[in-house]
Amino acid sequence: MTTTHSAESDIQSGRLSVGIKSAYGFGSVAYGVNNGGFDYFLLLFYSQVIGLDARLVGIAIIAALVIDAVSDPIVGYWSDNLRSRWGRRHPFMLAAALPVALSYFLLWNPPQGWSQTGVFWYLLLLSVVIRTAMTFYETPSAALVPELTDDYVERSSLISYRSYFGWTGGNAMTVLMFFFLFPVMATDTIADGRFNRDSYELMGIIASVLIFTSILVSVIGTRSRIKYLKQPPPPRRITLATVFREIFESLANRSFVALFIAALLGALATGLAASLAFYFYTYFWEFSSVETGLITMGVFIAAIIGFVLAPIVTRRIGKKMGAMIIGLIAFLGAPLPIMLRLFDVLPENGTPFVFWFVFTAGVIDLGLIICFQILYTSMMADLVEQSELKTGRRSEGIFFSSITFIRKSVQGFGLLLASFVLHLAQFPAGATVAQVSADAVWRLGAYYVPTILVIWLLMMAVISRYRLDRAGHEENLRKLALSRTAD
Repeated sequence: MTTTHSAESDIQSGRLSVGIKSAYGFGSVAYGVNNGGFDYFLLLFYSQVIGLDARLVGIAIIAALVIDAVSDPIVGYWSDNLRSRWGRRHPFMLAAALPVALSYFLLWNPPQGWSQTGVFWYLLLLSVVIRTAMTFYETPSAALVPELTDDYVERSSLISYRSYFGWTGGNAMTVLMFFFLFPVMATDTIADGRFNRDSYELMGIIASVLIFTSILVSVIGTRSRIKYLKQPPPPRRITLATVFREIFESLANRSFVALFIAALLGALATGLAASLAFYFYTYFWEFSSVETGLITMGVFIAAIIGFVLAPIVTRRIGKKMGAMIIGLIAFLGAPLPIMLRLFDVLPENGTPFVFWFVFTAGVIDLGLIICFQILYTSMMADLVEQSELKTGRRSEGIFFSSITFIRKSVQGFGLLLASFVLHLAQFPAGATVAQVSADAVWRLGAYYVPTILVIWLLMMAVISRYRLDRAGHEENLRKLALSRTAD
């Protein structure tokens, strides 16, 4: 009886137990692992190891995104309206587990001896399957945030757990690659394990198991909350015209438009930075595999910074103001080490100072970026009640499908942009560090820095148009409570 009363009290207050937050958050390991592979290794693997033209890799990803473009809003809308004894979101999450894991394994095991055209179509097909299957998991999973709690600060806390596990889980695979798989896979003929396809095949096995496990943990760990989640709208005749009308009605919000455009720009910059990260570590800074592994381990520290900082910023200064301050510091500081190298301010590569400077700056900056991402997502969650007041419907799936679509699709455009930066820099494919000229390395940094700065600053200008603060959110909750009482 006491336990039931405590649970009901938590529902009323918007509080969630650490266990529920952890189980929910652990599910983002699946997205973190999947996304980490696409962002950090896919271009390197298919262009430098398999030998597929870097531009073809980018084109394959973009083509897959065009094909997959409609799945996010469809799944979001579908999960908003699904009726089942497992609620609106959980059936989708569970159904996605095996397809995501299996297709991810196949991605890192392309057939040998195929032509450039054959490998291109193989990459394209699997990219479509993976992205579609991930939509069926990630969109309903993300949409659970506004359902699990409507508290202004608690939402940032819940998203912090999700962000922490996503970054930590994804980064664990990266650390595993640099500290264990790459060194172990070095051979007499392939001195650097980064260029051995067997490294990536083994990664595919480990990552697929981790993806499958994390999804099951999240589904089972949050199952007890299904009875407390929001109910779908009353049954009605749904036509294609109805679907598009209701999606438009839900998203016809100036603050949402600001967040959507800002997210487009942010995801483009993130995709560009992630796709070139290991090019900079390997060719620009000339870090060894172990040094690169140490830098990736810094992500664990950065995830903790974001996890701790976001709820504090939410509580003290609010989400929008916090996002603007944190974002400006983070995005202006991110390319600073590269700029200093371009202007010959830093010592020569190979000196301890260069490594520790890049390491420290990267950890602090990434921690701030993670905090910014948490605040942004929490800002999106607060728009759900504002939309409900206007439309009379809960549309979490529609709102969060915009995020999953952007993260999957536009970061792919970032990968395409990265491939053209490499092309403009006249960066040779399949080359070792010794085979790349100093001019090509300099051009890589010179094209990258202004490109990413312009994108990030445009994003901050757009996000300033968001208008919903804590007082406005709590007023929305009050009006909704009154309307439910009147009903």
